[in-house]
Amino acid sequence: MLKKKQIAVIGAGNMAEAIVSGLLKKGIVNPSQICATDVDAQRLTHFRKTFKVRVSRDNQESAASSDIIVLAIKPQVINKVLDGLELSRGSGQLIITVAAGVSIATIIAGLHSRARVVRAMPNTPSIVLEGATALAGGPGVTTDQMKVARAVFEAMGQVVVLDEPLLDAVTGLSGGGPAYVYLFIEALADGGVKMGLSRAHAQLLAAQTVLGAAKMVVETKAHPGLLKDQVASPGGTTIAGLHRLEKGRLRGTVVSAVEAATLRCQELRKQAMVSRESSVASQQAKRTIT
Repeated sequence: MLKKKQIAVIGAGNMAEAIVSGLLKKGIVNPSQICATDVDAQRLTHFRKTFKVRVSRDNQESAASSDIIVLAIKPQVINKVLDGLELSRGSGQLIITVAAGVSIATIIAGLHSRARVVRAMPNTPSIVLEGATALAGGPGVTTDQMKVARAVFEAMGQVVVLDEPLLDAVTGLSGGGPAYVYLFIEALADGGVKMGLSRAHAQLLAAQTVLGAAKMVVETKAHPGLLKDQVASPGGTTIAGLHRLEKGRLRGTVVSAVEAATLRCQELRKQAMVSRESSVASQQAKRTIT
């Protein structure tokens, strides 16, 4: 599906590295098909040496010769990057954006074209090819193009396809989720240390416990509550621990964390839209003056 596609990866940060690494490790593409761009020369050197891909500091040059353009950039710089891009292959090019909170409409408006855009919300475990990614297709995106986008992110983990309005909730859940889980692992390990375990042993046991529990949910497809009940024997140690977690409102606190992160994502998206509109108005004013 991707064997003959040229791919421009604009931005050479951690998520770009995860995407390139996944595609190459799974043998989906070869290095000659990828060109990574960035303003940071050190990152480009890293990509060239590590992955043997082509690199460039010219976004436009790389994008113009590509079938797929991956915008692996921070939302704060999306307007600047879009202003410097001009699609040369018309609607035939597929744009995949991983800029958090930036809508498909914003990308299309910034490119001043009928671009076919797929918005992706991956998470950081994609770096170790255990990511969770949600995709949403914009106007005109074909079934084949969505399959291409899926193939890119399935190289890094699990993929779901949703309507775009739900991506804010995905950001709050699986986008921020790794940080919530890291905090839980740290707390679990702290409990072990308090009870006499060494820090190294406690952290290993805590991390492996979370990894194994997650794998049980994914592979058995059983409800987490059912798996929890299978561990908690009547009158045993686990139910005593669960009782304390419930008294501490762990469940409600986690729900509130997802809600807070989702609402913050919505705020950032609105700010990006205002910034984009301001940028467009400024450009129009300059053209009028000249």
